[in-house]
Amino acid sequence: MKAMSVSAPPRYVALLGYGGLLSFLGLVLLILVSAEHRPLWTQALLAYGAVILSFVGALHWGFAMTLQGLSADQCRERFIWSVVPALIAWPAMLLPAPLGCLLLIFGFVAHYWQDRRLVKATTLPAWYLPMRLRLTLVASLCLLLGAITVAIGS
Repeated sequence: MKAMSVSAPPRYVALLGYGGLLSFLGLVLLILVSAEHRPLWTQALLAYGAVILSFVGALHWGFAMTLQGLSADQCRERFIWSVVPALIAWPAMLLPAPLGCLLLIFGFVAHYWQDRRLVKATTLPAWYLPMRLRLTLVASLCLLLGAITVAIGS
């Protein structure tokens, strides 16, 4: 893995990245404790997951435009990949909630795999991949817990 020497993200990057998990955590907590409003909180969790998955896909569009040292083929692969998360997120919103949550989890895991491929091809800050792993794990666990709760509660 090629990485720049800085091992911790800048403070504002950490606050924005990890702060984004608060909505996942809060919504899954509401799904667990508020059976009366569970459909609303579940739809909110799916929508938030879809927006965030689309956002992380766009990171690769930016990488393709700005990273030095990527071949033309590698840039093309990044541009193509960058739209795939949105193409996963959109149908996830149309599926029954448990299946939509599982599709979003698949999207987050596939995106992390793409992040790993990118780090092998170019130099990124040392904090990028560990942070992406933690964000992926927490978001995916919240989506899984939401899917299980809705499936059992239905």
